[in-house]
Amino acid sequence: MTAVQALAMPAAGAAFETITIQRRALRDDDVRIEIAYAGICHSDIHTVREEWGPITFPLVPGHEIAGVVAEVGPAVTRVRVGDRVGVGCMVDSCGTCDACKDGQENYCRNGAVWTYGSDDVDGTTTQGGYSQQVVVAERFVARVPDGIGLDVAAPLLCAGITTYNPLKRFGAGPGTTVAVVGLGGLGHMGVKIAVAMGAEVTVMSRTRAKEADARELGASGYVATGEEGALEAVASTYDIVLNTVSADLPVQAYLETTRPRGALVNVGLPPSDFVVSPWSVVGGSRIVAGSNIGGMALTQEMLDFCAQHDIAATIETISADDVDAAYDRVVAGDVHYRAVIDVTSIGAAATTSAH
Repeated sequence: MTAVQALAMPAAGAAFETITIQRRALRDDDVRIEIAYAGICHSDIHTVREEWGPITFPLVPGHEIAGVVAEVGPAVTRVRVGDRVGVGCMVDSCGTCDACKDGQENYCRNGAVWTYGSDDVDGTTTQGGYSQQVVVAERFVARVPDGIGLDVAAPLLCAGITTYNPLKRFGAGPGTTVAVVGLGGLGHMGVKIAVAMGAEVTVMSRTRAKEADARELGASGYVATGEEGALEAVASTYDIVLNTVSADLPVQAYLETTRPRGALVNVGLPPSDFVVSPWSVVGGSRIVAGSNIGGMALTQEMLDFCAQHDIAATIETISADDVDAAYDRVVAGDVHYRAVIDVTSIGAAATTSAH
């Protein structure tokens, strides 16, 4: 066991504290990673604020992890000490079910082990990347290609794969039109990736406040959805509408902006159910779909794609003392576009306790 410092939420609605947690001794196939940066995903906020249900506290969030291999178990073959690596939303799965064998560990039939707040195979609760180190089974470690800084690579382990997967699955590429709903941590990655795939990209946002940013990211179109008649004006326009927003939206109105046989793909998790008309779905042969991160092979493919196309997250680097304020800024849509914690600052955080 190795004692490391971590930034933990002690209770819903509390402020973060620095605590000491134990990382397990290496199993044969384990990798110990010295974490350099950890991205703040909106799902971290939903989780620790118990907006998705009760959790066990204290909890260390963080599933956008980038760092350097510090130690490997004797059976590890793919990475070596000193390699630049990343860890995303999963740290284990059964490895034997059809989904795992098909490279879809995120749909493990026996339940994937999530990076934090999940029941690990040894009965402990997993603790995430707002910490100095993490120990992960080798098959859940991705290589960060040369040319991508660890700070801008961290968000790719969630925001990158969350948007890459559905864009690839539904055929974004030359000759296709893609609308990205929301220009935040997920949305800005969706724009960059869809543009690199060769699609014609439009951003949909409530106001025109982010129009200049959208065009700088490569979008050729912009729809201010709060303006009267804005969605009606682009009815039956897009092959893919990628909805990255976790707030309730008039999903039917967005569905009607897809072309016949188009897809509205949702990667956000709003509090209420989607409401769509079966006439719109059947009459236009439209698809209402969802997408949940991606398996490890696809995650590595995404990282390699980003390196090839010089894509990285647009980030604000913050210290451990800034995380509470950053959470509020994420909710307010005031982060451009991903807050990333410099993990070396965690040891300097003010309040320390033991766990």
